[in-house]
Amino acid sequence: MITFPNAKINLGLNIVEKRPDGYHNLETVFYPVPLEDALEVNILHEGNEKFRLHQAGLEIEGEVENNLVVKAYKLLDEKFNLPPVDIHLFKHIPSGAGLGGGSSDAAYMLKLLNEKFNLALTDETLEEYAAKLGADCAFFIRNAPTYAEGIGNVFSPISLSLKGYQIVLVKPDIFVSTWEAFAQIKPHRQEMPLKEIVKRPVEKWKEWMMNDFEESVFPQFPAIREIKEDLYKQGAIYASMTGSGSSVFGLFEPSAILPSNTFGEKTFIYRGILK
Repeated sequence: MITFPNAKINLGLNIVEKRPDGYHNLETVFYPVPLEDALEVNILHEGNEKFRLHQAGLEIEGEVENNLVVKAYKLLDEKFNLPPVDIHLFKHIPSGAGLGGGSSDAAYMLKLLNEKFNLALTDETLEEYAAKLGADCAFFIRNAPTYAEGIGNVFSPISLSLKGYQIVLVKPDIFVSTWEAFAQIKPHRQEMPLKEIVKRPVEKWKEWMMNDFEESVFPQFPAIREIKEDLYKQGAIYASMTGSGSSVFGLFEPSAILPSNTFGEKTFIYRGILK
């Protein structure tokens, strides 16, 4: 059985306060993007292992045991004593990009195992399991536009459709430390709540919708700022960094001619149409 975990972008990302536990409360809107990995699971019939993980595509750093698809399998295996599985993961979503690729893989693994082994878990229960794997993992269970608050783990549905708009994602060969990005953030509340901003025409978002991490990341990595500026020069009606990662997205009108590759040889670029 095979499935295709997709990426997400953050529409706005405001750090509103620092919590007593050291984390930060935020507000953002998650929106799914049809940039996809591929995830396949089959029953493992030979050997004594509980699982095997085969990885292809973009490189994934770290030990196999720490891969989120493995953690998702182990989480359900503890409860349901699942059969041994052979896992194939092809990575197309770049890591450390603010696109939620690992979180999406984990959530889709839960959904895939639920279907394959007839576990009859509801979306609500799957979200509870997903939340144990990462703050934004639960978003990918329903995979629909969502307003997120808390540490990015308190969700409420939001009426928003960008269907037909074109998107360009650009990720330079730059690593942004999430810890360092947070360390330089000064929490504050925006003049207009994000829930109100997303109700406005997309053409107006440039005036109001902010990603607070840009303030700390752009001075350290001017190349990321230049990508955002270049997307605007090439016709984007809205452009922003997504999450705290190094990738930047631009939204373009359905009839717009998308920009050519002017971002450098080591840059990951995705062009697509939002659903």
